[in-house]
Amino acid sequence: MPKILAIDFGLKRTGLAITDDHAIIASPLTTVDSSTLMEFLLQLLGKESISTIVLGFPTRLDGSDTHITENVRILQEVLAKQFPQCEIVLQDERFSSSRAMETIHLAGKKKHMKQKSLVDKLAATLILQDYLSQQSFQ
Repeated sequence: MPKILAIDFGLKRTGLAITDDHAIIASPLTTVDSSTLMEFLLQLLGKESISTIVLGFPTRLDGSDTHITENVRILQEVLAKQFPQCEIVLQDERFSSSRAMETIHLAGKKKHMKQKSLVDKLAATLILQDYLSQQSFQ
């Protein structure tokens, strides 16, 4: 069964998460330098069967664009052209980074809260889990 990949795109770093073989459980995958994201995705999709790419979509609380929203729209277009076999889905990512930091804090890993790569891949995992939860209710 194909997996689902989530991307928490940032201008410097991008967090990635992926599901298990049954597309039930979201797990952190890695964090990559955003300048190497496409290279990483080409390799990953060459070896993994992925049906859907969930792209974290940043907006403000009032729904207006943030400083990075347009970059995510451009990435969505690039992904759709590069990986036509995958469905590209935008998923609300509001509060994903703060929820990731809270999760790290609750796990008693305060020293890890400053490790931005951990926060990024955990945020991607939360975005993916939110998407999976929504799918189970449809």
